[in-house]
Amino acid sequence: MRRLLDRLYAAAEFLAAVSLIGVLLTVLLSIVSRQLSFHVSGLDAYAGYLMASAGFFALASTLRHGEHIRVTLVLNALSPNAQRKLDIGAMTVGLAVALSLAIFSSKLVMDSWMFNDISTSNDATPLWIPQLTMAAGNILFVVAFIDLLVARIRGQAMMVDSQEPQRNE
Repeated sequence: MRRLLDRLYAAAEFLAAVSLIGVLLTVLLSIVSRQLSFHVSGLDAYAGYLMASAGFFALASTLRHGEHIRVTLVLNALSPNAQRKLDIGAMTVGLAVALSLAIFSSKLVMDSWMFNDISTSNDATPLWIPQLTMAAGNILFVVAFIDLLVARIRGQAMMVDSQEPQRNE
């Protein structure tokens, strides 16, 4: 199960990176097209969709690497048992927030698909397509929270894969 989850997080990292490269390419194409006096409609919208996609796909991996903001000033002042209890409480609240985001973003995708919502810009993209990346990223975020919460309940510390010192004060 651990390998499956790690592969899932790695795939989301890869999709976030590809999305960022897509943002770069759409912005570069927009600049070049302006300089060469031709227009590619919808580039601004696609850059925005790709930026949102990158952010949502990166949520789970960022959580697993311990890179989300944590207030360690309070945690460091507590005993290890109190730290564990506070971590579990905070992760439970985080899981509830992530779960509500996943539910409502999935509902938004379904509504956009059912009502055939399209972008108001020139590209007229069906909105469920870019919204799907938001829902998928939020669902994976829920999975990462459950993964960390179960590990913390079992007594394991927060997983930090990064070789850099944490910058989460």
